[in-house]
Amino acid sequence: MEITPVATIYTPYTTKFGIPRQSGLLEGESCIVFEKAFRSPESVRGLDGFSHVWLLWGFSEAAYVPGTLTVRPPRLGGNRRVGVFASRSPYRPNSMGLSCVKLLRVDLACPDAPVLYVDGADMLSGTPIYDIKPYLSFTDCVPDAVNGYAEAVRDQNVSVRFSCDVSALEDDAQKKLAALLANDPRPHYQNDPQRVYAFEFDGLHVEFTQEDGSITVRRVTAV
Repeated sequence: MEITPVATIYTPYTTKFGIPRQSGLLEGESCIVFEKAFRSPESVRGLDGFSHVWLLWGFSEAAYVPGTLTVRPPRLGGNRRVGVFASRSPYRPNSMGLSCVKLLRVDLACPDAPVLYVDGADMLSGTPIYDIKPYLSFTDCVPDAVNGYAEAVRDQNVSVRFSCDVSALEDDAQKKLAALLANDPRPHYQNDPQRVYAFEFDGLHVEFTQEDGSITVRRVTAV
């Protein structure tokens, strides 16, 4: 079977490092622009009646090594292996991702209409979207689902403080940046307090260090 992108998503995340590990963890508006073949109001007729959508997309920057059957999830410290099909690692045989995002609005008036605006994406800006489906709470939600090894690490947030002047940032931007860092984007096997980590987020270049379960933001500049 041959598949081609139906759209491209543009998110606040322009580097792989710093992207939330799961969809819905952080607020952040993204837009989905359809390829010309699907750029018609007919392709999204009825979608505005749904609050959330599923996105099937491609890990465009992840290189899978053929024959790899296990991976080392960073959230488990990077030294514990699990089966590739027991993980959400981007290094997969078919490099496919699945995310549930909140549908904010459907823009039918802009030049590239229809454009979808969504919240809670966990993708690199420019990621290809292969399919879009409405989320159905009466079938897709399983309240008593068991989370396996992920249960033990799902709430491992860290404290965040700013040692640099961020007064030029709006309060909302500061809150979003702090929330992103509280999820600790580092692989957990990296614990060098002298190491400076850097990434780009929503037009900002951010540098931080980590020590004793706390993240300190050292520098924030406009890209």
